[in-house]
Amino acid sequence: MVVMGCSAGGLSALHRVLGGLSKPLPVPMVVVCHSGSEDMRVFCELLESRSGLPVREAEERLLPEPGHVYVAPSGYHLLLERDKRFALSVDPRVAFSRPSIDVLFESAADVWRDRVLAVLMTGANADGAEGCAKVRRAGGTVVVQDPETAQVPMMPAAALELAGADYCLPLPEISLLLESLCS
Repeated sequence: MVVMGCSAGGLSALHRVLGGLSKPLPVPMVVVCHSGSEDMRVFCELLESRSGLPVREAEERLLPEPGHVYVAPSGYHLLLERDKRFALSVDPRVAFSRPSIDVLFESAADVWRDRVLAVLMTGANADGAEGCAKVRRAGGTVVVQDPETAQVPMMPAAALELAGADYCLPLPEISLLLESLCS
């Protein structure tokens, strides 16, 4: 399972990473992006047109499929349940956000343990840092965008400070790493 998080500058970062994949990954990819949009359909359409991958909003109880990209709906935390299906929550905001990257990453670590690959990219707050720490404690792999290459470096810098990373790379190299680690 690949989980990805981003905020300010996130759509562009996701375009670069997903568009840089030479083929769909043999695992599901799940994204939380603080887009500020009430309707994520256009966001999903933009990602799909740029990447050529099937992209859709995550839905309650949906079982994610390999090769697909799922985006957290606006206003809901997105979690993974023990049976590996999605759950949506309207619990309070985490790090001022709902959906929260931390919530997704932490639930993925609980379910997938050492088989989760978390990617944290550009953003203007610290959401995702705690989730990266939990993924690493569970034995999973954390990839953080090099803050010097991020449109807004605060989010990747916070993750590096709190959790460290297994890899710290610019966006084009993240695509290549995902293909290598997931093959």
